[in-house]
Amino acid sequence: MARKRGEDYFDTFVRLVDHSCKAANLLYNIMNDFNAEELRDKMSEMHEIEHGGDTERHAMIRRLSREFITPIDREDIMALADAIDDVTDTIEDVLLRLYMFNIRSIKEHAKQMAEIIVKCCNALKKAVSEFRDFQKSKVLHDLIVEVNVLEEEGDRIYTDAVHHLYVNSKNVVEIMAWDQTYDYLENCCDACEEVANVIEYIMLKNS
Repeated sequence: MARKRGEDYFDTFVRLVDHSCKAANLLYNIMNDFNAEELRDKMSEMHEIEHGGDTERHAMIRRLSREFITPIDREDIMALADAIDDVTDTIEDVLLRLYMFNIRSIKEHAKQMAEIIVKCCNALKKAVSEFRDFQKSKVLHDLIVEVNVLEEEGDRIYTDAVHHLYVNSKNVVEIMAWDQTYDYLENCCDACEEVANVIEYIMLKNS
């Protein structure tokens, strides 16, 4: 029975990251086929994805509260679930900013950062799928490194984006709106890296 319960948690981690991947893909598609008039509908679509992740997480918490034996420490299960949930939340936050700041067109640096977020989430999904066998996996460490490298690439694009904004824009409202939007995009990369960090911590703790 303990093995069965363990499989449930690892499966939940994969499903939670799947919500993050769906959110990342939606954001990428919105930015690359942008229509400001559709943002309210896209926000509803994004919120459905985010709500699905929350539902998975709450079900996991209820199960966790009833079980005596868990495959890894309870606090580590919660830390990983919360870190993954933060990824989906931060992606939704970007879309909310596009709407609130009345963004009418998408800058190239933002599209590049959205692509990095998609790549980060895809790498995390592979990593979490390997996590069940983290003591034996031959690729999990490489996937964690991949997320770290992608996060660094996101930082580089973010730095270039903000520099380009302040050099080339003379519109104070535009600067304010995009400065904060870039911050939220960069937060997505940081959130992905935090998931990788939590996985790495659990691996080290249990090795």
